[in-house]
Amino acid sequence: MGINKKSNRQPRQRRRQLSEYGTQLREKQKAKFIYGILEKQFRGYYNKALKNEGITGDNLMSLLETRLDNVVFRLGFARTRKEARQTVRHGHITVNGKRVDIPSYQVKAQDVIAVNPKAKDLLPIKESLIVSERMAVPAWLEVDIEKLQGTVLQIPVRDQIDLDIDAQLIVELYSK
Repeated sequence: MGINKKSNRQPRQRRRQLSEYGTQLREKQKAKFIYGILEKQFRGYYNKALKNEGITGDNLMSLLETRLDNVVFRLGFARTRKEARQTVRHGHITVNGKRVDIPSYQVKAQDVIAVNPKAKDLLPIKESLIVSERMAVPAWLEVDIEKLQGTVLQIPVRDQIDLDIDAQLIVELYSK
């Protein structure tokens, strides 16, 4: 009795092209994952972006970029957005001299974000500063590594956000 060699083969899987809805959903999921936001909060950002003047997709990206945890990450006070969220949560960050422990806090132009003086010697912050020296700080932010503080020069416009996210697809998904 011989073994049928053909029965060992797996059927070839054909990749189906992603539908328009699938493409939009993937874009939204990508944005949610990058910023570490759950669906309910993300929808809230979309609704806020919709109410603001201007292009909804650009407004959405600006709102996501100006979250305190993201700004802490962009300034180089944390290696990842998750670490930045925890750093903020633990009260190691101040905004304009006041302790803020809400990662979703929206920073405004001219806000000064600093590492709390008590937290300057914490190992994660020191490690992230070493890593951040090689990272470029976006043009809408200014950082002073010596003082462990950064300033929001302006609210970022879409051109200043270097993420590969097509916000228009997210807008199309939510406007259905």
